[in-house]
Amino acid sequence: MSTQLISARNKKITPEMEQVALDEGLAPEEVRRLVEEGVAVIPINNRRKFRPIGIGRNMRTKTNANLGTSADELSIEDELLKLKAAVEAGADTVMDLSTGGDLRSIRREIVKNAGVPVGTVPIYQAACENMADEKRLEDITADDLFRVIEQHGEEGVDFITVHCGVTREVIARVEREGRLLDVVSRGGALLSKWMKYNKRENPLYEQYDRLIEIARTYDMTLSLGDGLRPGCLADATDRGQVQETIILGELAQRAREAGVQVMIEGPGHMPMDQIETNIILMKRLTHNVPFYVLGPLVTDIAAGYDHITAAIGGAIAARAGADYLCVVTPAEHLRLPTVEDIREGVIAARIAAHAADIGKGIKGAMEKDNKMARARKTFDWDYQIRNCINPAHAAQVRASSKPEDDSVCTMCSALCAYKHGGVGEGNGNGSH
Repeated sequence: MSTQLISARNKKITPEMEQVALDEGLAPEEVRRLVEEGVAVIPINNRRKFRPIGIGRNMRTKTNANLGTSADELSIEDELLKLKAAVEAGADTVMDLSTGGDLRSIRREIVKNAGVPVGTVPIYQAACENMADEKRLEDITADDLFRVIEQHGEEGVDFITVHCGVTREVIARVEREGRLLDVVSRGGALLSKWMKYNKRENPLYEQYDRLIEIARTYDMTLSLGDGLRPGCLADATDRGQVQETIILGELAQRAREAGVQVMIEGPGHMPMDQIETNIILMKRLTHNVPFYVLGPLVTDIAAGYDHITAAIGGAIAARAGADYLCVVTPAEHLRLPTVEDIREGVIAARIAAHAADIGKGIKGAMEKDNKMARARKTFDWDYQIRNCINPAHAAQVRASSKPEDDSVCTMCSALCAYKHGGVGEGNGNGSH
């Protein structure tokens, strides 16, 4: 069975590559080459049809919104509302991270209703099923896990997070060095506990070829998860995090050799001064495959505002080379996000992504801002509102306080600088 990567190697430009090229302003041959080199992916299960997206080099920085139930919040209807809000706010992909209720029904509804790529973390389902059968987490078998992974592929999931780099060696390294917050990834923590109890290697690592075969069958992109990502600033850039990334780089190479598309996930919480170095190092260790970051969150004390801490870190990370930002909502560390939390988180991540795209020189990014500047100079409020990140919010804010002179705003009114400045007037190039 062919995949996007195998097609690219065979010099075939797929319809998905053509659409990505059109959306990114690139030549179809360039998209094919980027996929062939492994520096870009097009996550689309061969059982689904939707407008595809590309993630990777020379492409717009993409954003992902996490959805999903918990044991305390089980409503499929609420998750579908969150899905709708995420897509309307501009999320490029979504992930179903459900851990409560009928997980298969929830996933099927999200896949059915999503016109964007859908990702999952299969080990959550394996763990929940064991607990439902009154078994211990430690009793999960390799067959349990791979059965669930196969199920996700059959049901149309486009990419899966799999924590293949959480090995016994890496866990021992973390324990020797010590951490303030230990393992904060749910998948990483489950596998760590399983390995310690069973005194066996991570089955996702030990039977990696089995995982590759399932992924290739459905052209399901592997997102190699950062099970040892730092959960606080103090744990950033430690030996466990770096060692896991080294292993993920090796596993990414094996997946690509087999014709499977692959991404790698990165940190977590991290001081600002470490972000650029981390991204450069991680990209180097993983042969520049698309890099997917959660934040990074640049402080641990902003609960309720972590969409902002993540946007700050995300902008720095994407400017340094990260390709894909995971949305962090204001509810992070506090509760399951609401519909409004999802919307706010997506907008914050999109701002970070666009700011980084300007810094990276992504085609068309700076031109959007130049057009906005010209619209402000000419008091074209209609254009300004229609073309900002969140038009509905901008329109609401403007309508809430309007001056007598409708051409200006109530910040400056008659003293508006655009009415009185005149410096550089007529040059049309935005110079100062």
